[in-house]
Amino acid sequence: MSERRVPQRVRPSAEERADAGAAETARPGTIYPGDCVEVMRTWPDASFDACITDPPYNMSRRKGLKWAFSSHVTMDEQWDRFSNDDYLEFTRRWLLEVCRLVRANGNILVFGSFHNIYVIGFVLEHVLGRRILQQITWFKPNAQPNITGRLPTESTEYIIWACNNTPERAGKWTFDYARSKEIGGGKQLRNLWQIPCTPRSERRLGSHPSQKPVQLLERIVTLWTKPEDLILDCFLGTGTTAAAATQLGRRWVGIERDAGYIEIAKKRLGASA
Repeated sequence: MSERRVPQRVRPSAEERADAGAAETARPGTIYPGDCVEVMRTWPDASFDACITDPPYNMSRRKGLKWAFSSHVTMDEQWDRFSNDDYLEFTRRWLLEVCRLVRANGNILVFGSFHNIYVIGFVLEHVLGRRILQQITWFKPNAQPNITGRLPTESTEYIIWACNNTPERAGKWTFDYARSKEIGGGKQLRNLWQIPCTPRSERRLGSHPSQKPVQLLERIVTLWTKPEDLILDCFLGTGTTAAAATQLGRRWVGIERDAGYIEIAKKRLGASA
């Protein structure tokens, strides 16, 4: 049996980097339509203080996922469907640009489920050589039941927290420890967070299949960024990261390729077309 080689840590090739001297600076408070990698390549290095984003999980199936006791079908989104090799390369490409765009020692926080979180961690740590500091587990007390009727209810999602530097050079990352203790009731905040799924009130203008609750994003923005920091969300969806950033006095830039989700985000944010 041949050994599987682990990819070496890589830097962007000439084709994978924008010409920083000619690049346009990202405009805060703007939603950029299009493919996130293509858009990010137009911006200069170290443009952002942090990235908080929720990429495709690669959990959709060709015919969707069917419930065991009803005709309902879920997770049949074309944008969330990749082969394993394609998903690995997709993850490498967009994280490569994120690492280029976030300043040295800036925070990178990426959502995932068991379907993709190991790929994301592998790329960040072993391919791009970033220091992973911790994993946050989001426990959803009102998660939907397992649709197959053959497994326990999947009640958690995860957030990988990485410092945008090598393990040897990583340091002075942003984390509001004092505020985290307040949230933890005077004790160290644990990395298991119990927050309900997105309420209907946050979906009234339209929704996304993996839309996160504002409460969850507000906690992340509060703890891992500072006022006036510029946050990148390269998979903006319906704009929850931007909504939380605006509420907390941070600046943001979003990228989203789906026109329908952009319209929902603009309505939520009160942005002009």
